[in-house]
Amino acid sequence: MMSNWNRSTQFGYKQWRDPEISVVTFRGLNDEVQGTDNEICTDTTATHTAPLQIPVSVPGTGPDPNHPTQGTLTVDEIVEAIGFGKFQFKLSMITGLAWMADAMEMMLLSILAPQLHCEWRLTGLQVALITSAVFIGMMISSSMWGNVSDKYGRKFGLILCMAWTLYYGILSALAPVYGWILVLRGLVGFGIGGAPQSVTLYSEFLPTKTRGTCIMLIQIFWALGAVVEVLLAIWVMPTGGWRWLLGLSTIPLVVFVSLCFWLPESARFDVLRGKREKAVATMKRIALDNGKPMPQGTLVVNQLQERGRIRDLFKPQYRRTTLLLWFIWFANSFSYYGIVLMTTELFQAGHACGVTRGAKIEPSCNLECTYLTLDDYKDLLWTTLAEFPGLLVTLFVIDRIGRKKSMAMCFIMFSLCILPLYGCIGRVALTIFIFIGRAFITGGFQVAYVYTPEVFPTEIRALGMGTSSGVGRVGALLTPFVAQVLLRTSVYASLSVYCGCCLLAAGASMCLPIETSGRFLQETSQSTGEQNTNRTSQETNGTVPSPLRSISQHID
Repeated sequence: MMSNWNRSTQFGYKQWRDPEISVVTFRGLNDEVQGTDNEICTDTTATHTAPLQIPVSVPGTGPDPNHPTQGTLTVDEIVEAIGFGKFQFKLSMITGLAWMADAMEMMLLSILAPQLHCEWRLTGLQVALITSAVFIGMMISSSMWGNVSDKYGRKFGLILCMAWTLYYGILSALAPVYGWILVLRGLVGFGIGGAPQSVTLYSEFLPTKTRGTCIMLIQIFWALGAVVEVLLAIWVMPTGGWRWLLGLSTIPLVVFVSLCFWLPESARFDVLRGKREKAVATMKRIALDNGKPMPQGTLVVNQLQERGRIRDLFKPQYRRTTLLLWFIWFANSFSYYGIVLMTTELFQAGHACGVTRGAKIEPSCNLECTYLTLDDYKDLLWTTLAEFPGLLVTLFVIDRIGRKKSMAMCFIMFSLCILPLYGCIGRVALTIFIFIGRAFITGGFQVAYVYTPEVFPTEIRALGMGTSSGVGRVGALLTPFVAQVLLRTSVYASLSVYCGCCLLAAGASMCLPIETSGRFLQETSQSTGEQNTNRTSQETNGTVPSPLRSISQHID
């Protein structure tokens, strides 16, 4: 059929209540050529073998005499029928632990650096290398963990990277000398690079209507992890020191590894690799947990041998999306960590203009030591709390105006909050604008975490998330040179870099060829995804009597 893709093709669907067959006509179109927001990108010129579609029976919990079992079902339709319930709630708690551990390891960097500077008499360069080692490890490993998750499973990839992080996190607390702490923190960063795969796994179990809201809500674990790390430091550092802080910071990882046996493998991934029985068992488990009947019908299996290939991200229908997303992730990381680093610099100077006027007095000795005080920890805590309102704002708009406009709005608002810093505003006004700016850049970052797994098909979804996260880490590596080095030379030049970068990212967000709000997740880059989307669009308009609509009636 793929060789005759330009010809109209007829597909028949049987209703649950009415045995009459309704016929719907589809024509294959390439989304990036159309430039529409509602179609799924479809590969009409794929060189590899098309997915094998094998209709198989889905054993349910028993036939319902009031609802005859007819028609074919996809994983999407089963997920929509079962809906959101107890299973997804438990899954959000466990995957949220991985997200919380990621945030704690990142927040730990701002606390560990000054402590080691004092205790081990490290130079400024040596302290900076500890932070750089973590980001370099994350940058190197993000794509690798995405490839592992696409080839061997989301569950396998996530458990492996979290166990890796736990092992080297504990060893870091026992590091005897600087060289060991540098290597071990780099290995911790290598493991943390796989944390975004928790979002990939979680998103593949969510119904379309609640997907955006649920992924945004799971990001609360990130903000919660950052707050917990600061509170933990306030409690531990005065008496226990940094070794106890590193050890106790692995608690979310310990809990995750202890509960990981409960994690299911993604049914979408199992279908893609032809594991019909495992996919069916997973869906029955979800239906049982949610207290919903298992839909009856014929499951369509799209088996694909080649998965997780980075060149697939640059197919004609994904190339533009991939490159734009990479820049958006770069801008998010660059600006997010930039505002965090600038906060300390600007507060120490007293106001924005004070940085370049020399208000910040450099120590006469490179080894001069200043421990973090309780007031410093309080400032860190207040700044971190800005992430919660950012999440609430984007949670309100993400499904109302769409993913693309939400990201663009956050970038523009961040740029507007940067503009007042060009003036010599006082500390109170400075705090307010930095607080608002961090809230919006945090929200924009989380929308990117929602959009990325939605826009790529199952065969490259984890890889798309991993490579985007890896490019984002490049921005995190570069931002200290602007937020600290360039800022001391010219505060206006530094602010202009962040403002310009975010305005470009806002434009890139609007140029994305696909709006994923309300759209089914694609299984492959082949015709199945487009057929499902076209069918869904017509169902919404009430023109197609589909199995999905009948499933909803069955459950109701």
